[in-house]
Amino acid sequence: QVQLVESGGGLVQAGGSLRLSCVASTSIFSFNDVGWYRQALGKQRELVASLTTFHRTNYADSVKGRFTIFRDNAKNTVYLQMNSLKPEDTAVYYCNVISNPKPWGQGTQVTVSS
Repeated sequence: QVQLVESGGGLVQAGGSLRLSCVASTSIFSFNDVGWYRQALGKQRELVASLTTFHRTNYADSVKGRFTIFRDNAKNTVYLQMNSLKPEDTAVYYCNVISNPKPWGQGTQVTVSS
């Protein structure tokens, strides 16, 4: 069973930056499109950034220009660089493959103070 472990979250002031990491227990990211999702309190989980196996990226309008998704296949790791953070970015962040998602990890909490 693939395990996904997210890390890198924390408390940051508005305008600050964080880099999230997601490590998979297998090389699943090398062969699948992958995404970063977030779930704010009381809201549904949403896809905020995706990266295809052909290195194409896509971002939700709310994060476009501020977030960057990239991966290191040798480390089975996907990253999310988040800049110019806003209070509305506060959420638990998760990663997963886009098609046939695996069991969700515990996520990493990002809290942006105003």
